[in-house]
Amino acid sequence: MNIVIYILLMVIALCTGCDRQPHGEYVNDVLLPMTPVKDQGQTQWCWAYAMLATIETEHILRGDSVNLSAVYAGRMLERSGAREQRAMCQTLLNIIQRDGMVGYDVLPDDATPELSTPRWVFMLGARYTPLEFAHSVCAPDEYVSLTCWPDSPYYKKVEVPVPDNWEHNRLLNVPLDTLQVCVDRALRNRHPVCWESRDHAMSIVGLAHDRQQRRYYVLKNSWGTDQPNGGLVYMPVGEMWNKMIALYMTQEAYKGLSN
Repeated sequence: MNIVIYILLMVIALCTGCDRQPHGEYVNDVLLPMTPVKDQGQTQWCWAYAMLATIETEHILRGDSVNLSAVYAGRMLERSGAREQRAMCQTLLNIIQRDGMVGYDVLPDDATPELSTPRWVFMLGARYTPLEFAHSVCAPDEYVSLTCWPDSPYYKKVEVPVPDNWEHNRLLNVPLDTLQVCVDRALRNRHPVCWESRDHAMSIVGLAHDRQQRRYYVLKNSWGTDQPNGGLVYMPVGEMWNKMIALYMTQEAYKGLSN
């Protein structure tokens, strides 16, 4: 009888121990390297942070290292006379090609208006204009801008009818199941993907699952590190696709090439 009681007590102890384990634990199936999580503060520049995070991770995976300034992009947007802080992630790519880019170290997240926008970028003993530097970081047409609007012809460029698209950018319209394959394949081939919804934009940097084998995308957020998971977001696969408005990846990622 003592042995039976002992076994029952051990079963109760084991069950109690399982309940005490922290919930919400994830196993990363793919987690790409990234620059430190940044903080957009009170701005609405998530479109810039998300696209720059994608570019930065892409460079790390090529054996390069860049850390870029979303504040510079925000200032360029203001100088253009735009009435809104919100925009599509395509706007960041447009700014890079039109106005250039500078490093995060000279114009960080906490830059005050008194910190002037640099006229030059210094690297490896050479001096560049922000435009010259930007074109070395992101070439024209290096990224494919994708969306899914079933009411429009597929594999044609369409203007995405959302308020953030005040620039009237046109994105390649792709069937949803094809987009899903492209994103998963890109991540497994070590390419990040920039994700945009109606409310927020982040960079997809990984794939994960939990103890119930539910699948998640791992996204790098721009709300600082004082957040769960150090600023990473584990978003259920269905939620990410339900909220998706636009995606951005390199031509190589879209074609299924490995990094």
